Amino acid sequence: MLTFIGLGLHDERSITVEGREALRASDRAFAEFYTSRLVGADVADLEAYHEVEIEVRDRAGVEQDPDPILNAAETSDVAFLTAGDTMVSTTHTDLRLRAEERGIETRVIHGVTAQSAASGVTGLQNYRFGKAVTLPFPYAHGGDSVPESVIETIEANRERGLHTIVYLDIKVGMGPRGPDPDHEEYMSADHAADLLATEWADVLAVAVARAGSPDSIVAADRLSALAERNFGDPLHLLVIPGDLHHVEADALAGLADAPAELLPEH
Repeated sequence: MLTFIGLGLHDERSITVEGREALRASDRAFAEFYTSRLVGADVADLEAYHEVEIEVRDRAGVEQDPDPILNAAETSDVAFLTAGDTMVSTTHTDLRLRAEERGIETRVIHGVTAQSAASGVTGLQNYRFGKAVTLPFPYAHGGDSVPESVIETIEANRERGLHTIVYLDIKVGMGPRGPDPDHEEYMSADHAADLLATEWADVLAVAVARAGSPDSIVAADRLSALAERNFGDPLHLLVIPGDLHHVEADALAGLADAPAELLPEH
């Protein structure tokens, strides 16, 4: 049995009760933190709280060499852990399909994701979001600006009146000069806003920092203004709102201190 367990957004306690029970009942636990991580806990915290040993795999160890995980799951109960949800954004469908092809039973225990949190903390209605994008560090795509694909997606959503979640780049084990096991870099909301402000300086955006944590921040303003702020420790994301329902406008004003002049009158 291979059980995919989402750990949620913040620390060792963010997992669901079902996920915690499955993790404690497993014979072996693997995890990856190159797609995302818990901002309030490290591996030692997870191991102590859940009373398990966790083997952390890098990207190559999951995507190119999954046999240790799959071999273990053929004869025992194995848990595979990620921050957030293992099948949303940090998707591991390929690993699940490989297990199914080998006749290994699988199941998924979902966790809270940045996607659902972005809607919940901003007050923007989840069914009014369009296609999401990831904003990479400029060095990661060989350029010095925002990739055209990101601009096109945001513009297409705005033309349809839809909100856009902008996930911010994470680089773990990979630096500007190539593979680096000690490298960890997390794009901040102000850095992202600065990149996007070259295209939409006066456009309303919402910065979300450390969603799910006790010290989360939600701030709405022009991209050029958000670029001047410091949102603290990771993880961050941005939301570019589309057309606003009056309840959404009220939420951005009341929950994110959006300037009145940037909101529709009603």
